[in-house]
Amino acid sequence: MRFLSSRKTTGEERLLWSRDIRFARLLKFHISGARELELESGMVVIAPASELTDTRAAEIAATVHSPAYGLVTLDPTLPEGSRYLSAMSAAVLQSGLADRIGMAQSGQVVQTKTLDYFFNMRNVHQIALQPIIELANGKLYEYECLFRPHMPMLPQSISAIVQAAIDTDRSIELDRFIVKLILARTGEIEADRRTRREPPLRFAINFTPASLLDPTFEAKAFAAMVAEAGLRPHQITLECTEQQAVSDVGPLIRQVKAMRRLGFGFAVDDAGAGYASFSLIASLKPTIIKIDRDIAYGIARDDAKQALVEAFVSFGRRIGARLLAEGIERRADLATLKSLGVDLGQGYLIGRPAIEPAQPRAFKSLQPGGGRRVGRAPGRQRIAAAD
Repeated sequence: MRFLSSRKTTGEERLLWSRDIRFARLLKFHISGARELELESGMVVIAPASELTDTRAAEIAATVHSPAYGLVTLDPTLPEGSRYLSAMSAAVLQSGLADRIGMAQSGQVVQTKTLDYFFNMRNVHQIALQPIIELANGKLYEYECLFRPHMPMLPQSISAIVQAAIDTDRSIELDRFIVKLILARTGEIEADRRTRREPPLRFAINFTPASLLDPTFEAKAFAAMVAEAGLRPHQITLECTEQQAVSDVGPLIRQVKAMRRLGFGFAVDDAGAGYASFSLIASLKPTIIKIDRDIAYGIARDDAKQALVEAFVSFGRRIGARLLAEGIERRADLATLKSLGVDLGQGYLIGRPAIEPAQPRAFKSLQPGGGRRVGRAPGRQRIAAAD
């Protein structure tokens, strides 16, 4: 494969793989600056992205009975030695012919390669911030830090990345990677706010339970990481995700207590779903209990959901935890959650995730009917809020 990386190039490139050698050579003939390489599995064509377009490939494929092929954009941020191999692997998988040519891979092998690619993209991933408010008055409480992976060749959601890390025993490695990037980003935000003499913000960071037991996140070690980023423990809420159950909760309980003593907040995510049972929550004694979004959605018209939330509210008060409802999209649901005694809320109705810390929507507009305009103003469209 040395041929693929031997030529110096400038600008974005794309790679096409096909088993149909006639198609690949015809494509190369019609594209300026294209290179080809014949392999046992098929033919690879590499060319400038402006020339090797989806439209051009489809047009030429149509002239030779539309052979199967895969077409991907090369990732310039990857090391040159693996850039072309990664692209060819992605193109073969995209073509749908991996099974036929013996390149089909087990689920864990695919997950491992996906994670390797993910870690190589450290400089282009993004951190989105979603506001969380006090439901009593609409005031900003904190921002949840949501990791947004950027993987042009192998698009993946963060939930898929987390599951791949769990399945391949790399969840601790993943959390180390993500938390370091989040602390770097939130540290930048706070440094900028100090320059403008603005009050500090609070941030919630997601963890898997196993990661909290790793030496990297031992209470004092993590406090040192937070201080190095220019933040203080009381600005950070550790949010434990529900995707990974724990068999021995004793060490986790001790770690959470140590974190709490240093001033960190602790939230149990997705209460009412996954492993987050009442008994486990009671043992962890969190500062925040997050109600699963499936429970919050449509709660205004669902008596059973309301009864469940009432139970969580009562339970939370007994153990000194505040209730946070996530996934709030309707004003009627927000009003119902507030009436049930839920303290905090987040969701698209309140504010969407954004790269910069944006303010939540005005409190008046969050009330039932608060975003509805009756009639039609001259030159304006009628606006109807989703209550």
